[in-house]
Amino acid sequence: MKLERLFYSLGMFFFGITSLLWAQEEQKPEPEIKVVDSLYREDQFYFTFTYNSANRLKGISQKKFSPGISVGFLRDMPINKARTYAIAVGLGYSLAVYNHNIYQYPSAPGTATAYTYEFISSDTYYQKNKWTQHFIEMPLEFRWRASTLDSHKFWRIYTGFKCSYLVADRYHFQNDVQNIRYRNNRDLEKLNYGCYLTAGWNTWNFYVYYGLNSMFKQATIEGRPLTPQTFNLGLQFYIL
Repeated sequence: MKLERLFYSLGMFFFGITSLLWAQEEQKPEPEIKVVDSLYREDQFYFTFTYNSANRLKGISQKKFSPGISVGFLRDMPINKARTYAIAVGLGYSLAVYNHNIYQYPSAPGTATAYTYEFISSDTYYQKNKWTQHFIEMPLEFRWRASTLDSHKFWRIYTGFKCSYLVADRYHFQNDVQNIRYRNNRDLEKLNYGCYLTAGWNTWNFYVYYGLNSMFKQATIEGRPLTPQTFNLGLQFYIL
């Protein structure tokens, strides 16, 4: 009887161990199956932060940091089998601020331009003197990237052409005795265009833009054409 009890106890012990191991085996998560998309696109939202410059005329200077931001979406269209080359078109919004030394005030009736422009002397004190401009932008770019089927981290060089349509603008001057604002300056060009280059790794990318046309139509300053062109330098971030 004692031998039977020993065999019974050993049998129950091994049965319990087997049941426990079986239960643990059943609870193991199934291995993850990674699906590779061979027809992937790099459709991306973008965010750009830049320093803006318009120093294309002797006498123009910028007293403070002039920021710019833009956000939008780009539709990616690969043009080779490896999908390392593509064309992208997009739509976005941009804000440009220029802190400068050009003072403007309404022109006399019958004058060709809406405002008269003068340089502010270096010994004149003022707290604010800036243009703020809002655009709808439409970029078109050619893309090269070292992308693969299973990674979104790669080197890229994107170059393109961008048209920007001015939808709103404001001039603001402030000193101890004046605080003036003018909106919707008809002397400004509505349609602006230029070339840009983006290059970098993964999310972080160097960005440079050069405007090909003047910000103004036919304005003058001290007898010379007022023809500042935009130059932007900064960083562009892509978010899938």
